[in-house]
Amino acid sequence: MHRYRFVLFRPVQFLPVLFGISIITFILVRLIPGDPARVLLGTRATPTAIARIRAQYGLDEPLWLQYFYFLENLGKGEMGKSILYKIDVLKLIATRIEPTLTLVLTSVLLSILIAVPMSAIAARNNGRLADHAVRIVSTFGIGFPPFWLALMLIILFSVRLGIFPVSGYGETIGDKLAHLALPSLTIALSLSAVLTRSLRAAMIVALKSDLATAARARGMPENIIFWRHVLPNSLVPTVNLLAVNTGWLIGGTVVVETVFAIPGMGQLLVRAIFSRDYMVVQAVAMVFACATVLVNFFADIVTVSLDPRVRL
Repeated sequence: MHRYRFVLFRPVQFLPVLFGISIITFILVRLIPGDPARVLLGTRATPTAIARIRAQYGLDEPLWLQYFYFLENLGKGEMGKSILYKIDVLKLIATRIEPTLTLVLTSVLLSILIAVPMSAIAARNNGRLADHAVRIVSTFGIGFPPFWLALMLIILFSVRLGIFPVSGYGETIGDKLAHLALPSLTIALSLSAVLTRSLRAAMIVALKSDLATAARARGMPENIIFWRHVLPNSLVPTVNLLAVNTGWLIGGTVVVETVFAIPGMGQLLVRAIFSRDYMVVQAVAMVFACATVLVNFFADIVTVSLDPRVRL
């Protein structure tokens, strides 16, 4: 019953968080230097034209009133109209959310496929050469900036070997996966380095636990002990770490989408910032915030599923 109450009432607890994020986002967007009306008009900018554009989008209103309109639109399920693209912001986001969502999911899946074997090798060879090698590789993985890693992968796999496309998203499923191979690998290499360090430490503790010792005393093979007892118990802190790194993961998609010219939410956000498209920046930031909150919510549920001793 306690878990059902958690599932029902935890989303209500997130409302103040989202409200605070909306305030911070609104203020930070308004602190971006430049006038969106002047940027939009370019060389045609005249005092009359600027005043007309500002009045059209409510930019001439006091800040507190603009924020009130922003909350009012959120309550109606709307996020205003893009100054640059001249369409409803939610419709614009709907056309960009698929590439970003696919990129995030493939990156997380690929990072798990990299982190679990590396952590297992390191934990089962604790203090040996394989363990030291994994720790060194994971340290380098954390230190490499995503944009530099993306450029190196482009030079190697696209320019020299010609295996994967340099940029874009593609049309068919196979084409999309080919275009997302390098961007996903860029994010996964950095994320898997963080997960590997956490998972390795948790596996070492689990291998020395009383549960693993009792299983060995009963004659259970080491491989069965690892996959049945060690790995499930080690996943709890790693799931929480993955949820905590959601913000970093979203930031990684912004950089990677820009480098690989993927028409996703990250690229949309960067263009909106440079064009001072307030409505789009606010909307994308709120979508990212909601995604982070949802990921942490599901991480709590997964944590309880993996370890019933955890109380929410």
